[in-house]
Amino acid sequence: MSTNLSIIGTSITKFGELWEKSLVELMTEAVTEAVRDAGVDPEDIEAIFVANKAAGSFENQLHLNALASQLFPHFPPAVHIEAACASGGAALLAAEHALLAGQYKTVLVVGAEKMTDVSAEETTEILASAADATRQFGSTFPALYALVADMYLRKHALTSEVLATIAVKNHRHALKNSKAQFRKELSLEQVMQSAIIAPPLRVFDCSPISDGAAAVVLTTQPHKAKARVAGAGQGQDAMVLADRRSLTTFRATSTAAKQAYQRAGMKPADIQCAEVHDCFTIAELLAIADLGFFPEEKAGRATLQNQTTLGGKIIINPSGGLKACGHPVGATGVKQVAYLAELVSRGEADRVLAHNVGGAGSTAVVHILEKAL
Repeated sequence: MSTNLSIIGTSITKFGELWEKSLVELMTEAVTEAVRDAGVDPEDIEAIFVANKAAGSFENQLHLNALASQLFPHFPPAVHIEAACASGGAALLAAEHALLAGQYKTVLVVGAEKMTDVSAEETTEILASAADATRQFGSTFPALYALVADMYLRKHALTSEVLATIAVKNHRHALKNSKAQFRKELSLEQVMQSAIIAPPLRVFDCSPISDGAAAVVLTTQPHKAKARVAGAGQGQDAMVLADRRSLTTFRATSTAAKQAYQRAGMKPADIQCAEVHDCFTIAELLAIADLGFFPEEKAGRATLQNQTTLGGKIIINPSGGLKACGHPVGATGVKQVAYLAELVSRGEADRVLAHNVGGAGSTAVVHILEKAL
């Protein structure tokens, strides 16, 4: 990818049960702060890419691109990108492609989701629309990921302690993230004694229902940058688990990662920390193998040996991940990149990776960022 594709502005709202804020208010907050952070005039934004999964169901509000465009005095062209929980990553890719094609010079990507204004049962049903509506009707994502988790633990002779270890780590990481939904440490015992949702997954193995927004300003113009987009990729796989060649690896992730590494001229060992899509604890376990950080058969042991936290081989989910930072689905992919860009700009890492997944691994987007020159 082009070496002059830079992130110059970022913003992440507080994630959580934000009943006092509307979807539009969250979008406005993220957009306003990202433009201010970029240090550009609002009229320098030539296009907007809006990531959102299900505002039509959660809020009875579609046409989010128009809502975002009217936040600017010149009403720039805007599009709405939907790719389930990978909407944020997909919107970033669309924005980057438009920049690299020379269509625009400076654009904004905003991801937002308001999920807490409906019941938990309604939310579960809405999120299930990211599965195959015909062949997987009635399935929930906790149930689908539980099938993956059960297969993985059996294959590698692991217990659910490895999953609990991931939850404990990510909650500990979130203590340092002021935007996180849960800034509270959990013990291994608390996780392993929490209620079963879908065996072997428990309450504390699951990411929460969240509200929130995040935004990023990207440019190809000379500008003081927070980070540079070194490479990106997208992968796909069958939506129905029965059609997959394996349940213990996500082909979409490995495909997206291969593209991103190749375009960045990097390899997994070059990455110092990563935000991976831990919608469920098992998803992080698959991701660290599919992204090439550990062989599949050693990923569980590496997790138990604290190789994915400070002092280990690689820091996974320094923000707390989806598990503790929160998962407003349309915002997640944008938040991952925004958070990592801020981390790079502070000098805490030079090469980082964001991994955003839609459905039970049917869509994956990977971004690699590096220190700006």
